[in-house]
Amino acid sequence: MTQSVARPVVLVTGVGRTVGIGAGIARQLAASGWDIAFTYWTAYDDRMQWGVQSGATDEIVKELSDLGATVVPIEADLVDPSAPERIFTAAEEQLSKVTALVMCHCESVDSSILDTTVESFDRHFAVNARATWLLIREFAQRFTGSHGTGRIVALTSDHTVHNLPYGASKGALDRITLAAAHELSELGVTANVVNPGPIDTGWMTDEIRDACLQQTPLGRLGTPQDTAHLVDFLCSPQGQWVNGQLLKSNGGSA
Repeated sequence: MTQSVARPVVLVTGVGRTVGIGAGIARQLAASGWDIAFTYWTAYDDRMQWGVQSGATDEIVKELSDLGATVVPIEADLVDPSAPERIFTAAEEQLSKVTALVMCHCESVDSSILDTTVESFDRHFAVNARATWLLIREFAQRFTGSHGTGRIVALTSDHTVHNLPYGASKGALDRITLAAAHELSELGVTANVVNPGPIDTGWMTDEIRDACLQQTPLGRLGTPQDTAHLVDFLCSPQGQWVNGQLLKSNGGSA
């Protein structure tokens, strides 16, 4: 009788909508043999122009389950400094030890140098920078996997003009994540940052879409699947030697 091999567990943050990058990454990892814990925060989508996608969490759970994954959805506001501990505890209690952390969460509200409010600036840094640090710290404190098997991947952006708090806080995310590649070396955990470039997940206007198409040599927009393929590789055994890198996966977009 063949004994089944336990699936490794990945925590993917920011999986609120079926069309989002987080959901695309979760699907790819489920297809590659991972069990999935994922976070979402309905109140964030409710503030955005696209609004809450009714039934999204249930639909994502079903899709991932159909791909063979055991799935744990966790609603969490990452502004709360205690959220990372609660998230990891829920994932471990319902699955097992998390061996990969993929961070797709974000606060993203457009504003520029002159009209950004202190409240908005602080919220962006709480979600995009502080929560990233706390999630990485929680992951490292709990990690018990074999040396070389741990993975951390964070999604970033370099769009800062008229998008000040988002771009600035993502810059902080970059530094925090890349530091983990060195500071967590004793654990054998790799840490990389992926910049997927402009991907239309419902936020682009026709004007933005046309501008992005003109700047991309391949003449198309990026998709969540494009990002998911790279993240899947970084989380795989074959991706172990890629470490401490900020990787652009944007089709050569200018």
